[in-house]
Amino acid sequence: MSRSFKSMIVAMCAVGLTLTGTGPSTATAARPPHFAPAPDAAGNLSLIVEPGEIGPIYTVLTSAKHSLDMTMYELADPVAEADLVADAAHGTDVRVVLDRNREQEANTPAYDFLSTHGVKVHWAPTSYEATHEKAVVVDAGYPDQTALIMTLNLTSRYYATTRDFGVVDHNRSDVAAIALVFNADFAGDQSAPTPSGTDLVWSPGSEPAMLALIRSARRSLAVENEEMANSQVVSALMAAARSGIVTHVIMTDDSAYSSNFSKLLAAGVDVHVYPDTSSALYIHAKVIAVDAGTATQKAFVGSENFSTASVGYNRELGIIVNNPAIVNELARVLGQDYDGAAPAGT
Repeated sequence: MSRSFKSMIVAMCAVGLTLTGTGPSTATAARPPHFAPAPDAAGNLSLIVEPGEIGPIYTVLTSAKHSLDMTMYELADPVAEADLVADAAHGTDVRVVLDRNREQEANTPAYDFLSTHGVKVHWAPTSYEATHEKAVVVDAGYPDQTALIMTLNLTSRYYATTRDFGVVDHNRSDVAAIALVFNADFAGDQSAPTPSGTDLVWSPGSEPAMLALIRSARRSLAVENEEMANSQVVSALMAAARSGIVTHVIMTDDSAYSSNFSKLLAAGVDVHVYPDTSSALYIHAKVIAVDAGTATQKAFVGSENFSTASVGYNRELGIIVNNPAIVNELARVLGQDYDGAAPAGT
């Protein structure tokens, strides 16, 4: 596809049009430049921080030469959708799974637009309470294969105001595992088990890995999450604080979690919250940073919220990393967010 033709698709998407019918209705700002963040020392991982770095996500989408598979809870980004159409137009096998149990209405414009323009789109299996995963696999099985594991949905109206993260992963075993699960979900095959491994965290069934990570802390814990409804997670955070581990929780304030906030505060957890207003940073990230700056440092980044549905009934994906640069950057951003928020209950 020529650059001019692709630019035309982006422009048409931005005003709610497609080449043959009604397309995405969400407007988008001028397209940021495509670039990639620096990888870790092994060349396998790199971190994306939102708001502010949406360009690397588009870079992953436009890097596909052979195949691109995407699982997305909510898709409403005209630029990303145009990238997928452009990939398909130049011969890439593009497949997309979108949630329908909770977000079918929101996803229908993207579903219709993509399916009309050469992208193979399937609704996610209905056996999950929701397909809340946010992941992309590019060129699985080829030398430049890439996976993108995110806390964010590709919904452009939230990019400027929402704290989110993504991990770009070139590890062959990770890419293969994510591709395997995508193939099963795309086919609607719920009999296929998720691959075992030490760094990928899958739901349904992610609670043990999340709890083990929290319980592994020896000096510090910093947590961001959109929800605080899982009693086991709350208990693990309380136990960490009571054992002398510096434990920070950063969230957007929500009265639904007031009782759990009170329990955490009573146990010595420092809970800082942003107001639930349009002018405030919204904490949508799902991150756990453990012992940053020490020999035992590690972190989780993924789609799992601290809720019973998320860890037990949804399709979700996260990754545990121990790369110092990534863990320290996550801890730095979470520390910045902690300083910018107010103590809960004030």
